[in-house]
Amino acid sequence: MRRSRMLAIGVTVPALGLAAAVIGTGIPAQAASAVHYVALGDSYSSGVGAGGTSGSCGRSPGAYAALWAKANSPASFTFAACQGATTSDVISSQLSALHASTTLVSITIGGNDVGFGNIMETCVLKSTSTCVSTVAAAEKYANGTLPGRLDATLADIRAHAPNAKVVVLDYPVFYDLGAWFCFGLSGTDHATLDNGINDLDAVIKAAAAKNGDAFADVRSAFASHEICSGSDWLHAITLPIGNSYHPTASGQQDGYLPALAAAAAAAGQ
Repeated sequence: MRRSRMLAIGVTVPALGLAAAVIGTGIPAQAASAVHYVALGDSYSSGVGAGGTSGSCGRSPGAYAALWAKANSPASFTFAACQGATTSDVISSQLSALHASTTLVSITIGGNDVGFGNIMETCVLKSTSTCVSTVAAAEKYANGTLPGRLDATLADIRAHAPNAKVVVLDYPVFYDLGAWFCFGLSGTDHATLDNGINDLDAVIKAAAAKNGDAFADVRSAFASHEICSGSDWLHAITLPIGNSYHPTASGQQDGYLPALAAAAAAAGQ
């Protein structure tokens, strides 16, 4: 915390360091100290794949939310995102982190509702035709059932944090479809998965717009950094297995963080 008054002479090195940090972020110290930030959502928000995860929720200091908080020194930061979370989990387990004083909320959600884990397991272990049919079923759910679940989640966020700017982030497509060689799944699998993610992102974008929330699209940032691009910001199949198809530390730092930062800055956060 900053002292209410500074000595007229003898400004300390820590004080200069704090000033430099605030100037470096482009956010006035007073504005930064007024922000009360809560990060909600699933493993893409908790930072699975970014390294240094801890606890049952797989929270990482390399997650975009933690990186934003470290750079901007908000008055408070609550890291409630948890791997495996669905819309129902956010409502039942994460909304208690919100308050009337909350000014900024970020969230990625929806992937687990449509069965992200099952889809990837199916496409990796089974035939292309099975992968295609599984993704088709998920798309049907995304377009038919998920909008209502997203609406309920975003409405509940607003009820718990009526004064907050809510930033809804989406998911990057997984594969560089223009890569001349890509080990593993078939080209049809790659295209099917990417199309499914684009479909899901469209549903998420519509829900954000309907509820008056900001939508932060990370797909352009991840362009040329998909799996098989040669400059991947996403893990392919890897160990530990839970990191598979999640952003790397670079994906969080250079893909997700700028998207959140831009949306937060636009809202004066």
